[in-house]
Amino acid sequence: MSTSSPTIPPETARHVLWTFACDGGYQPGSFTQKLLELLAAADVVNTARLAAAFPAETEAVRMAKDDRDGIAKLTAIATGRPIRCVRCGDEDGPFAGAPRQPLCEPCARPMPLDGVA
Repeated sequence: MSTSSPTIPPETARHVLWTFACDGGYQPGSFTQKLLELLAAADVVNTARLAAAFPAETEAVRMAKDDRDGIAKLTAIATGRPIRCVRCGDEDGPFAGAPRQPLCEPCARPMPLDGVA
């Protein structure tokens, strides 16, 4: 069994974003829409079964549901642009406030009133 993640095409990322009611997505066809809804509701055993036939869709739904930066990563895949911190421009995650106003963890940390971190 391979431990590598499948490559998620931009179209699949946009379909998953639509399924999770996020900006940047668009509605898939009826089969794909039902498949993504099924993957979102599936338990672990059935998710593994579906992953054998639909690896990219399964990974994209997993990212949206379970990955802290999943929606931001899917948005980056869908748009073809990397995620960057809006304050410092860094591309390293994880990000807070993603995908609209992503801040890297250091920028998202509240600054103490005395100015010393």
